[in-house]
Amino acid sequence: MDAEHRIAELQAQLAAKDAVIERQSVRIAELTEQVEALTKQVGSLAEVAGRNSGNSNKPPSSDPPSTREQRRAKAKLGRKRGAQPGHAGSKRALLPVEQVDKVVDHFPSQCESCWTLLPKTPDSSAQRYQTTELPEVKPHTTEDRLHAVVCPCCKYKTRASYEVIAASPFGPRLSSMVALLTGVYHLSRRSAVSLLQDIVGVQISLGAVSAVEARVSDAVEAAVEEAWTQVNQAPVKHTDGTSWFSANLLCSLWTVATTAATVFKIVADGKRETLQTFLGNCHGILVSDRATALRFWAMHKRQICWAHLLRKFVSFSEGAGPAAAIGKELLDYVGILFSYWHDFKDGKLSRDELRALVAPLRMQLEAALARAAATDIKGVAGSCADILEHKAALWTFIDCDDVEPTNNHAERELRRFVLWRKRSFGTQSERGKLFAERLMTIAHTARKQHKNVLAFLTACCTAARNGERVPSLFAV
Repeated sequence: MDAEHRIAELQAQLAAKDAVIERQSVRIAELTEQVEALTKQVGSLAEVAGRNSGNSNKPPSSDPPSTREQRRAKAKLGRKRGAQPGHAGSKRALLPVEQVDKVVDHFPSQCESCWTLLPKTPDSSAQRYQTTELPEVKPHTTEDRLHAVVCPCCKYKTRASYEVIAASPFGPRLSSMVALLTGVYHLSRRSAVSLLQDIVGVQISLGAVSAVEARVSDAVEAAVEEAWTQVNQAPVKHTDGTSWFSANLLCSLWTVATTAATVFKIVADGKRETLQTFLGNCHGILVSDRATALRFWAMHKRQICWAHLLRKFVSFSEGAGPAAAIGKELLDYVGILFSYWHDFKDGKLSRDELRALVAPLRMQLEAALARAAATDIKGVAGSCADILEHKAALWTFIDCDDVEPTNNHAERELRRFVLWRKRSFGTQSERGKLFAERLMTIAHTARKQHKNVLAFLTACCTAARNGERVPSLFAV
C-alpha cells in the first residue's frame, strides 16, 4: 500500500509538472508569436523611417538633416564651392539705348598730359554704366460723377446712366496685381493687403481681395479652357498628382503638362473614374508613374517614369539578403540605361544606335524583374510583378520623339502648388478652388509662352470689363 500510495503521489506530481510545462509551452508559443509580430512591425517602421527622396517618392524637402548633409557632402566631392574652372561667367547686360529713360554725359575737363582745357566732344565708343531705380508709385484714381439735370420743359430730373460705372472700384491692372500676389506668388490675403499699402499706397480690405480674386478668375476662364484644349490635343503630355485640402477635406490635385502649356485640376479624389473626367480622351502619349488610377490609358501609349523605378530599386538595395542583391542588379541596369540616354541627348548616339544598345539591356532587365517577381520576398516580388505589368510602357521613349524617360516635367510643375499647400490651409470654397486652378494654369502657361503674367492678366481683365474677347495665351 505504501508503494502504491507513493506511486500515486509521484504520478500526481508528474501530472502537475506536465500541466506546468504545457502552460509554459503555450506561453512560449504566445511570446514567440508576439516577437515575430513585433519584429515584423519594427522592420516595417524601420523601412518607413528610412524612406527619403532617394528611395521613395518623398520630396527632397522632407529629408532629415543627416540625409541632406550626406547629399551635400557627396555633391562636394571632387569640386569646390562656386564657379568651376572654365566657367564663362555672367554679368548684368546693359539695356538698349531706346529703353533708357535718361542719359547723362560726362566729359573730362582738362587733358591729363598738358592740362589743356578740353572741349565737350561726344565719343562714339563712350563707356556705358546704368543705374536702375524705381520711381515713387502712386495710385491713379478716377472719379466718375453722375449728374442729374432738370428738363427745362417738363422739369423732370434725369440722372446720367449707371452703365458707365465699372462693376469694381479697382481697375484691371490693380485687380491683376492682387490676383498675382495671392494666386501666383501665394501671399496670404492679409500680407497682400499690407504689401499693396506699403508699395503702391492702395488701401484694400480682406473682403475686397476675395471679391477681386473672383472677378479675375472669371476673366481668365476662356484662356484656361484654351490651355486645356492645347493640352488635350498634345501628342505628348506629363501628369502627376498630390493631395490638396479644400474646406478641410482631403482632395486630389493633378497637373497635365506639355511643352506649350500646363493645366491644374483639383478634384474630390484620385480614383480612376474621377481622372477620366479630364483625362478621358486618351489622345497622345502619357508620361506618368504607375498609379493604378491611370490604367484606363492604353499601355502602348504610356511612358512609365524611370526616376520612380530608380528610387524603388534603391529601396530594394537598402534591404537585407536577396532583396539587396536584386536591387543592386536592377540599379546597374538602370545606370547603363540612363548612360545611353544621356549620350543620345548629347548627340553622341543616333536614335537607331540607341535602339540597338537598349535591346539586349531590355531583355536582361525584364528577365531580372521576372526572377524577382517569382520570389516570395515581401515588398519586392509584388513591386516587380507590377512593373512587368507595365512592360509595354517602359520603353516608349526609345522609339518616340519628344518622350522623356522620366516624369520630372510634371513634378517640377506641381512643386509650386505643393509649396503653397505646405504653408496654407488649402482652399475653403469652390470659388477658391477655381481661382487656384485657373491662376496657376495661366501663370505656368504664360511663362512657357514667354508672356508677362501680369500683362496677360491685365489684358484679360480689361477685355472682361469692356465686354470684349479675351486674348489668346498662344497668339504670337
